[in-house]
Amino acid sequence: MTVLDLNADLGEGFGRWRLTDDEALLSVVTSANVACGFHAGDPSTMRRVCELAAERGVRIGAQVSYRDLAGFGRRAMDVPEDELADEITYQIGALRVFARAAGADVAYVKPHGALYNRTVTDAGQAAAVVAGVLAAGAPLPVLGLPGSRLHETAARAGLPVVAEAFADRAYTAAGTLVPRGTEGAVITEPDAVVARSVRLARDAAVTALTGEDVTVRARSLCVHGDTPGAAALARRVREALGAAGVRPEAFA
Repeated sequence: MTVLDLNADLGEGFGRWRLTDDEALLSVVTSANVACGFHAGDPSTMRRVCELAAERGVRIGAQVSYRDLAGFGRRAMDVPEDELADEITYQIGALRVFARAAGADVAYVKPHGALYNRTVTDAGQAAAVVAGVLAAGAPLPVLGLPGSRLHETAARAGLPVVAEAFADRAYTAAGTLVPRGTEGAVITEPDAVVARSVRLARDAAVTALTGEDVTVRARSLCVHGDTPGAAALARRVREALGAAGVRPEAFA
């Protein structure tokens, strides 16, 4: 039987503002990418999500980002590599305190938004992320796009790498994500998201925005937590995967 991790971005609120339905999503996913305070999240939100994840056996991942609360971590930024490395270490450490207090630990790292996309091709920024992970003191798996600079750099440094696919994002013919500002970059039709998820799991393939079939071999599938109706959609995806003979199982 094929096994596949289901991950979602969680804890993406700040203060009184809530974006993701953390409790509902934690009843569906097997891994939680928890915002660490730089693009979203605050100490109380981080604590609450870690407690819920630990209660439900969901793996906790540090979703690290550029320091960009106003832009939700999706704006392009130029951060010196040594500074970025320190900020990655800082975010992992902050989340680790709450994860351990909840009886769990940080199990992996995933960049968010602009940082995720930048490290696909930028060797310097990828190296900074890897340096930050290493400085955090544990060989944490790095979740990211297959074939990215981030994965190449992490593997050379001895970190486990985990390939990720996206159920609700459009792909280019090169196997990268279509930029969010492009029409059609985000798949919003639930039936299409479910069908793409099953095809990714069973055939390791997806149709690019321009019509080509693209091979995407992934161990983890992301359903974005900030999509309207995300919890219900994630539940549909999980049910469809199960019906297709795919077992949800965390990678870490």
